[in-house]
Amino acid sequence: MSFEPLELSDARWREILSDEAYRVLRRDATERAGSSPLNDEHRAGTFICAGCNLALFSSEHKFESGTGWPSFYRPLHDEHIETKRDFKLIWPRTEYHCARCKGHQGHVFDDGPEPTGQRWCNNGAALNFVPEGEELPELRSS
Repeated sequence: MSFEPLELSDARWREILSDEAYRVLRRDATERAGSSPLNDEHRAGTFICAGCNLALFSSEHKFESGTGWPSFYRPLHDEHIETKRDFKLIWPRTEYHCARCKGHQGHVFDDGPEPTGQRWCNNGAALNFVPEGEELPELRSS
């Protein structure tokens, strides 16, 4: 891996994250559809984990899914994402997390566009956007 895992106490996560980002990233919540300004972000750039600043998605892979959440057809780097099966609803889903801080990002579905056919449906509260030309922030260390 090209990064060190980030493990912080629950109290520290509460200090550094907004209430909504904490609910999503640390408690696996889902934000209300259409509530994130990142859903309408169309500039070139990189979407990074709001918890640890790890680069997760490129604007090149973003598409309008009509779901109300920022959606991508693939992650920037496969090693930056971890997946697991989620049985919280009637049918199983594939949930994904930031590989560095283990923050909940969203779910991946097999109803996206080509070339992958995947829809990485992300909570906007779990991401920050860095416009192209701006330097990515350093990975959070504490």
